Amino acid sequence: MKILVTGASGFIGGRFARFALEQGFEVRVNGRRAEGVQHLISRGADFVQGDLADAEWVQHLCEGVEVVVHCAGAVGVWGDYAHFHHGNVTLTEHVVDGCLKQKVRRLVHLSSPSIYFDGRAHVGVREDQLPRRFSDHYGRTKFLAEQRVFAAQQAGLEVLALRPRFVTGAGDTSIFPRLIEMQCKGRLAIIGNGLNKVDFTSVHNLNAALLSALKVEGAALGKPYNISNGEPVPLWDVVNYVLRRLGLPAVNQHLPFGLAYAAATVNESICRLLPGKPQPSLFRLGVAVMARDFSLDISRAREYLDYQPQASLWDALDEFCAWWQAQTADQA
Repeated sequence: MKILVTGASGFIGGRFARFALEQGFEVRVNGRRAEGVQHLISRGADFVQGDLADAEWVQHLCEGVEVVVHCAGAVGVWGDYAHFHHGNVTLTEHVVDGCLKQKVRRLVHLSSPSIYFDGRAHVGVREDQLPRRFSDHYGRTKFLAEQRVFAAQQAGLEVLALRPRFVTGAGDTSIFPRLIEMQCKGRLAIIGNGLNKVDFTSVHNLNAALLSALKVEGAALGKPYNISNGEPVPLWDVVNYVLRRLGLPAVNQHLPFGLAYAAATVNESICRLLPGKPQPSLFRLGVAVMARDFSLDISRAREYLDYQPQASLWDALDEFCAWWQAQTADQA
């Protein structure tokens, strides 16, 4: 099977592309520069240089592949709506159109459980439990992108969407690096009582789920799937585990939720008034994420994808820490 992995220069796309090569698949990757995927090219990946913003080029990119795993997109919590719409909706539309015109059989879309988040605690969220309103541009545009993907079923494209929660392992640049930086600057504090439990996903488990999504048939198609390790853990225990493994002091300082939320509101307001609207150091959404329970019901993935998370979170954290220390040593 020949597959295309978009966003392979990023953490999740890159890890899956490497995994797919190890499984014996022919893998094509894209990017603006070969440097970002050189480790995949050296392992045998076919690299096609270009920009997903170019709709005609995307059709060329999709030529001759059987399945597309779409991992590219805009991430984060700061920026205007146009930025997130372009990165998550417009680029996905180009990929969908490329799949249809090049007769690609299946599109596996990497989505996000940020779709569900409304600032409140949620335990065992199911795929159909959507909020009345989206809390940020990222969640809203990821949902819109999903809708574009599922609409393509009517034209004969096989589609699935995966919503993995807090993916970590070697190469993770989105979860712990920011927390590590804040702790090194003395700015990190436990928000609320510190007992909130959340889901994480080992990148190895996500790779297994994506592999299954390449192969399943019948009733498994046309659905979104929650993906996690299936065992919510106290968030701040995880943060402190990583800090200790890296030889950094644990977070002991507590900050009441109301005070942290108010400070984030002020911080955001000031940044919006400054030239260039710089990213604030504290977000309201981030405060809520770090203080609330949030876990997913993964029973649908267990039933239809035969998803059985095998890799432990703690092994994934150890893998991240070893990678982070190696990166830090190289930069020293």
